[in-house]
Amino acid sequence: MALENAPDLKQRPPRSPRVRLGGYAILPRMLDKGRATIAGKQGEYHYDCPTDQRFLTFVGIGADVLKKQLAAGKGDGEILQWIEKTAKHKRTEVEIAAWSTHCEQRAPADTGSREFFHAEHAKLAPKREDIATWFDLLDLDDYVTFGGKA
Repeated sequence: MALENAPDLKQRPPRSPRVRLGGYAILPRMLDKGRATIAGKQGEYHYDCPTDQRFLTFVGIGADVLKKQLAAGKGDGEILQWIEKTAKHKRTEVEIAAWSTHCEQRAPADTGSREFFHAEHAKLAPKREDIATWFDLLDLDDYVTFGGKA
């Protein structure tokens, strides 16, 4: 099913994971990837990736259930209302803000994650010294993938 409002992620990246909807980091990016996946325009992006799963776990909603709402053509505001009504874990504004801030500051913690992170960083922009978090790396990857010079 093609969605009229589906972004073409072969032409441009989804929104940054830093962009928030209802205070939630990650959510707008995940919605872009979900809509693009439904429309067959996801390119190299993956809906329900580990980053998306962090959000889904935090609110207590399944990826497939959310994807059905996207397939119905709901906009961001409608999806947010649906999440607030349907989420297994009802979160306060303070909890959402703390969680989103934590997500923005997350850096690779274990050896395997650090090795992966540093390999990707070295491949994309080895001279950049400001790439420290997962969100930094995602934003850098999006930028370089679509022609930016790092």
